[in-house]
Amino acid sequence: MRTGAIVFIIGAVATAVTITPLFIGGHPLPTAAYLVSMLMGVGMALALVGLLRAALAQRRATREAAAAR
Repeated sequence: MRTGAIVFIIGAVATAVTITPLFIGGHPLPTAAYLVSMLMGVGMALALVGLLRAALAQRRATREAAAAR
């Protein structure tokens, strides 16, 4: 989940940097900058997968604890 958050932040910063020239009337950045911006979605997906795995692990531990009683 932490990795997903870091990748998301990198993507968010890249998105802000990429759209800034469009607002101030500058030249658009190269395609590579737009590709780095896509990391925002990848980071969100990684974080959600990590959250899902943590929830499933907690659920499994709860069931095992209840079965042990």
